[in-house]
Amino acid sequence: MTPFSCMIGISKTNYIMTFEIKMTREEIIEGLRSTYGKEFTAPDVRGFCAANDIAYQTVTKKLKDFNVGRGKWNLEVTVKAVENIEKSFSAPSVVPHVQQNLVPEKDDTFVKFGPFTDIKKILQTKQFYPTFITGLSGNGKTFSVEQACAQLGRELIRVNITIETDEDDLIGGFRLVDGATVWHNGPVVEALERGAVLLLDEIDLASNKILCLQPVLEGKGLFLKKIGKFVNPTKGFNVVATANTKGKGSDDGRFIGTNVLNEAFLERFPVTYEQDYPSPKIEQKILGGIAAQLGVTDINFLNRLVDWGDIIRKTFYDGGIEEIISTRRLVHIVRAFSIFNDKAKSIQVCVNRFDDETKQAFLELYDKVDNEFELPNQEN
Repeated sequence: MTPFSCMIGISKTNYIMTFEIKMTREEIIEGLRSTYGKEFTAPDVRGFCAANDIAYQTVTKKLKDFNVGRGKWNLEVTVKAVENIEKSFSAPSVVPHVQQNLVPEKDDTFVKFGPFTDIKKILQTKQFYPTFITGLSGNGKTFSVEQACAQLGRELIRVNITIETDEDDLIGGFRLVDGATVWHNGPVVEALERGAVLLLDEIDLASNKILCLQPVLEGKGLFLKKIGKFVNPTKGFNVVATANTKGKGSDDGRFIGTNVLNEAFLERFPVTYEQDYPSPKIEQKILGGIAAQLGVTDINFLNRLVDWGDIIRKTFYDGGIEEIISTRRLVHIVRAFSIFNDKAKSIQVCVNRFDDETKQAFLELYDKVDNEFELPNQEN
């Protein structure tokens, strides 16, 4: 009898035993990971066993270190790690993060405008009332939320959202600390437990991974499935999101990278505020406060900057120009003037970010609103 025919003649039981000896624990784990990912259930394991002609009991024995519940396994969580979770929370390497004072500092240059009063009232009530703030770049959306918390003595946890932000970044995960795998709270869990304000900055840059926050936006707390713990929101917890769009993407291409957010996600924000740039009168106060702090005394220069910015914005809204001068950029110019003491240079270095045609148009426009201004020498 040939070797091949001998293999055929072996009983099914013997064949399974031979196959099990050849399939190592590492091969089983890698096979399950490549097919089902890091988390899987009993039906998944049975399917794997059937596809590979291996006994279910054999596979589950090799997976005992990863069992996180009845018929549930997680290849990134060991039984030892789960048993030591409570110790991990009090580990010296994790405690300092929890002990920080997260109340923002008051800024004496801040001038309230737009929806600031409403936002402050919402946060003052300590009710759970998610708030969405949308508006063009550089008009003080984030700064307003920070200063509302500063004035109220409320802790604020700010998360800058990107396309790469995922559940692990927001909720938390296991980290290696002193050779041990321990759980580390993400900013969302920290805010829930502390009753802090969670600021999701530039939320329209997020991918669909942001949907892990659905239960949080309902005010119902969050179940940490990796460690089997439910986190109830502490009184005062709230969510504020800022964005340059309304979560519908950017049709004109001004905010490349913004995404269309899930409608069910957006619907969980009861109110949306549209924040415009401050009026010329308010903007004069803002620049005046910055100037006083920096020792700039040329009030006429500040007034001309405000006039210049206002004209550019009106032209932008009328469709006559594709770029805009934000309040933030006016502040940049004032700071540059405090360094160089040169109007032309201060404006030029701060508008160099625009294309040559736009930059020249902006410089020529300022020349018209300020009689004391001289266009910069292009050779410098």
